[in-house]
Amino acid sequence: QLQLVESGGGSVQPEGSLRLSCVNSAYTLDYYTMGWFRQAPGKAREFVAVISWSGGSYSYAESVKGRFTISRDNHKNTVYLQMNSLKPDDTGVYYCAASTERALSRLTTGGYEYWGQGTQVTVSS
Repeated sequence: QLQLVESGGGSVQPEGSLRLSCVNSAYTLDYYTMGWFRQAPGKAREFVAVISWSGGSYSYAESVKGRFTISRDNHKNTVYLQMNSLKPDDTGVYYCAASTERALSRLTTGGYEYWGQGTQVTVSS
């Protein structure tokens, strides 16, 4: 049973940066494809980024391409989301998720077995 815990959220001004972390302390993340999603107030949860179990493949939502970077360190059981050039539209609760599915294309709308509790990101001047 994975226990995913996100951290690193906070309040930042537009064009600022944050790095989110997702740690599983109960089990290795080595064999899981990992994703990040976000949910803004009053909106549905949306896909942000996904990374393969090896870290060699990844995919991003169009809205964050060129600004966000997903990475992972399997030795630390941690997945990261580096967010640069943040915009007010990036505001929301960010969730990490884990899946045994290998095909990244199947994981942009769901398909994850485990979810974290989320961390709040607020971008405002």
